[in-house]
Amino acid sequence: MLLVAFCFTTSCVSNKKIAYFQDIQTVNQAQLENATKFTEPIIQPDDILSINVFTLNPQSGAIVNQAASNTVLGGGANTAVASQQVTGFLVDRNGEVELSLIGKVKVAGLTTFQARELIREKAAIVYKEPNVQLRFANFKVSVLGEVNSPSTYTLPNEKVSILDALSLAGDLTIYGKRENVLIVRDNNGKKEFARLDLNSSEIFNSPYYYLRQNDVVYVEPNKRKVSASNSAQIQTVGVIASVVSVIVLAISSFK
Repeated sequence: MLLVAFCFTTSCVSNKKIAYFQDIQTVNQAQLENATKFTEPIIQPDDILSINVFTLNPQSGAIVNQAASNTVLGGGANTAVASQQVTGFLVDRNGEVELSLIGKVKVAGLTTFQARELIREKAAIVYKEPNVQLRFANFKVSVLGEVNSPSTYTLPNEKVSILDALSLAGDLTIYGKRENVLIVRDNNGKKEFARLDLNSSEIFNSPYYYLRQNDVVYVEPNKRKVSASNSAQIQTVGVIASVVSVIVLAISSFK
């Protein structure tokens, strides 16, 4: 009877701990209009950039676009973390990328838009009316803890919110602590930590709502997960005790 009661109490989870943005009906439009705006991420050393220079002569442009393949960790939706080859230009420790015929270009500290304009200006010295496309080739975030598909995700664009990352990871499990999601961010060599409450619409005002390159999202287990683990241990101990009892009785019957 006590076991049944224990299982019943651990299986009940309040809707207040599961539903997202519970106060959204009380938030007016003006508050939402003041939500955090997306800011472009800054290029840093060890980033890999996809850079393509288009010219009037496709063959000459192809020389500039000869990028190297770099091995990075990254997965996609419903995939495990694995090494994969990413083609692009590595930003060296001096913050520079080296392009054929154009030379070294300092891009660290710039946004992708600023870096694109800078490379276009330098390419214009060599080529007539060049067009440049530039984006991150290894923009990745890691999602760990109580989600359905924890992994490191390499993303095709740099505008990624916490909700996007959790969606890629298959959403939180029933055991995920929605009111205390941890964000770990590396900012100029220093670690930053922030907590987000998915139950509240205040998440849209957080400077951590939009993720940055190499952010780690960690979802803690709630009390129900701990209780479920304890219950599983109790059941395991009970099974072992029953087996031992049967063995003892069997041995006793042969004496």
